[in-house]
Amino acid sequence: MNDEQIMRLAITEAEKGRYHTYRNPLVGAVIVNDNQIIATGYHRRYGDKHAERMAIDNCKTPEKLKNSTLYVTLEPCAHFGKQPPCVNAVIESGIQKVVVGQFDPNPLVHGKGIQILKDHGIEVVGPVLESASRALNEHYNFFYQHHRPFVTLKQAISMNGQITAAPDQRTAVTANEVNQLVHHERMDYQAILVGAQTVMVDDPLLLPSGEVDFPPTRIILDRGGRLKNYLENQIFKTAGPVVIFSDQLADVTLPEHVQVVKPADFEIKTITKTIGELGIQSIYVEGGQHVNSQFLNAGEYDEMITYVAPKLFPKAGLPMVHLDHSVALRFKSVEQVGPDLRIVSEQVK
Repeated sequence: MNDEQIMRLAITEAEKGRYHTYRNPLVGAVIVNDNQIIATGYHRRYGDKHAERMAIDNCKTPEKLKNSTLYVTLEPCAHFGKQPPCVNAVIESGIQKVVVGQFDPNPLVHGKGIQILKDHGIEVVGPVLESASRALNEHYNFFYQHHRPFVTLKQAISMNGQITAAPDQRTAVTANEVNQLVHHERMDYQAILVGAQTVMVDDPLLLPSGEVDFPPTRIILDRGGRLKNYLENQIFKTAGPVVIFSDQLADVTLPEHVQVVKPADFEIKTITKTIGELGIQSIYVEGGQHVNSQFLNAGEYDEMITYVAPKLFPKAGLPMVHLDHSVALRFKSVEQVGPDLRIVSEQVK
């Protein structure tokens, strides 16, 4: 087997941890000696041992670790966190060569792990299959490279571009297949963001249907404090972190899982920056017309997921957005989900 073939096995290992590593990246590892795989590992869960250490501990013939080669999808860490540095485990094991899929953009790690390995006489090769390795952690990479969360705008519209059949009326736009997919889609993000109007009209739970160790933070934009009259809604009665951006709720008694943040201002760029300062790496925006318009007009988004239903709503309904300038998008994918279309696009910059 060559380096790329083995790295593909490491990528497959990394995928085993999806939805369980929280703010840590997905990482997979394979150890090879004399062209034979002697151990594999992956980062199974946030707080658990990292992929390199799992692979080393999984090796049933530890004497073969000496002079072996470690394939790992991400640069080994060199700092103490919930786990000790992986470079220490690699050095102590006797591994003599490390093949890396991508360098870690996290400044705590970037380049430091590679340098420590080299300083201890370990040969380092890479990046190998960098694009595929980076694809494991798109949001993690973006967060550390751009210093803000990755933002996806999601909307469901009729064929004439409307999100409701009438103002302030909850409207079932898409079929059940899309509803199920959206609940699963939420698992890919660390925060779900809506405006106060969505909470007031739809009374959503804003949680994924699948099992996750750390549910996404539910973020509500409520500058005027309108939610103080809606504290019986289910979002306030279900466990899981909720953050409300508001300057009017300081004196309101809220459940322990609800935090109120007063940003410096209510510009979308400030909101996104503040969310990033909370450590949140990705945001799935499920807001209505006003919230989506704010993100689009500010250019503060990286991807759009638009579900289009084969329906036409009357003119009394709400349009998807109100824009103050033209926006050019590039299609990334178009597919049919039940009777509806799923269109993924990105901003042309």
